Amino acid sequence: MSHDNDAKTDVKRRRLLQGSFGLAASLSGMCHSAWAQQGLAKPGGYDLLIIGARVIDPSQDLDKVVDIAISRGKVMEIGANLPADKAAQKIDAKGRLITPGLVDLHAHTYPQGSAIGLPADELAQFTATTTFVSAGDAGANNFSAFKHYIQAQARSRMYAFIHISSIGLAGFPVGEMKNMDYANIDLAARTLDQNQDIALGIKVRESLDVVGDNGIEPLRRARLAAERSGVKGARVMCHIGNAPGDLGDLLNLLRPGDILTHVYSGAGNNTVQNGKVIAAALEAKKRGVLIDVGHGGGSFDFTVAEPALQQGLTPDTISSDLHAYSGNSPSIPFLPQVVSKFLTLGFTLKQAIAMATVRPAEIINRAPLVGTLKVGAPADIAIFDLVEKPVEWLDTKGNKRAGTVSLVPVQTIRAGVPFGRPFPSPFAYP
Repeated sequence: MSHDNDAKTDVKRRRLLQGSFGLAASLSGMCHSAWAQQGLAKPGGYDLLIIGARVIDPSQDLDKVVDIAISRGKVMEIGANLPADKAAQKIDAKGRLITPGLVDLHAHTYPQGSAIGLPADELAQFTATTTFVSAGDAGANNFSAFKHYIQAQARSRMYAFIHISSIGLAGFPVGEMKNMDYANIDLAARTLDQNQDIALGIKVRESLDVVGDNGIEPLRRARLAAERSGVKGARVMCHIGNAPGDLGDLLNLLRPGDILTHVYSGAGNNTVQNGKVIAAALEAKKRGVLIDVGHGGGSFDFTVAEPALQQGLTPDTISSDLHAYSGNSPSIPFLPQVVSKFLTLGFTLKQAIAMATVRPAEIINRAPLVGTLKVGAPADIAIFDLVEKPVEWLDTKGNKRAGTVSLVPVQTIRAGVPFGRPFPSPFAYP
């Protein structure tokens, strides 16, 4: 029996290498010069050439089969039949789909410092995500450690919302807003002001199990912190589950440009009640409050999303809310799966991809660099198999929906350096 198990394990390993990286990241025709092994093209050439994929890039209204040439970590050229002999290294992506590297507006990527955080780089091959936004993992007390020991050492591009709670999510699952002493407005404002290179605004969680008897006071303080920071365009990201009190009062505190996440959760006092979107939610969207999915392990319900979409409460961004708990949940909220669920809900490929690439990039004010494959942009690239066959999707409440298409990640490239083959030497990234 042990020999049989060893043989099965060996077959699985070979299939992984041949399927995930060996086929997608083919080294066919790669010259064996020292320059090529270093991933360096001769003058005027390409460091990496990705050949023959269907490329969808909503940022430039692109949907066609082309090659992508990369030099010095940036997109150098896009076009049909680019000269392969100019490339030091190649990836054969014929028959596959390429998009800009996905941008996850709501994830939890502070391992060791947050009780639920995961290492972003370990998620790359499963999520096709090159840019993660840490949604309140760190507060003022532990943000410096996030910046210096997590963000600075990750291959993945990372930004963050600072939690209004000074301890962030370090105390999870205990509600961090049950003790309002943690919600130090001026401390959060100063931290945001001093970290504008990666900090985007203030995060707050507004659900009964988090705030206890404190109602919407945490949101008031989060808004004040964003305003007192003096940072132009500083946003508040507000989590709603089973929200406290009158949800209309909470929604009315959100400003144009603030982000409402977990909009389709169906958790008690939420945006859809008795099958109807509450008026305050539609009014919030109309005045410019941004609608984020934030699927997570308990925050996406098909029976809520369907009437919400029909009644006009459509998302601006599709995000995962991926963390240690949700990543182990049956609904598997990795970002490609969440995007695929919105294909099942009737969005086109272009629409759904835009909500996980260029749209969140615009919201975090990094659009010229992130969520695009325009020439000159960092070569953050996702390669997928677009699988067209029956699939059954599960939400976080146990509801199922039948789909016909799914995005299956094959390989992710960050600033021109693939996760997996071909490996440059020395292995380095920006």
